Amino acid sequence: MVKDKVNSGRYHSVSEVMGEALRLLDERDTCGGLRQRAREKRLAELKAKIQEGIEASERGEEVFAEIEEDIRRAKAQMQQAEAAK
Repeated sequence: MVKDKVNSGRYHSVSEVMGEALRLLDERDTCGGLRQRAREKRLAELKAKIQEGIEASERGEEVFAEIEEDIRRAKAQMQQAEAAK
């Protein structure tokens, strides 16, 4: 493959092909590492938002349960007041 690159005329020597290959490999590794860290950061952010949503949902469920209990108590008090008349 290296000889084919040199024979194509695009590169003047095996050394030039190898230098370009190493540069591209380094670029891929560096950019790939940056992309991986960016993905990991984004994943961590998404997990945090999901956790926030779960906690908010649980708080919301507690609030609704409290409201429903207040409504039940109010109905019971109204029924007792009606029965006392």
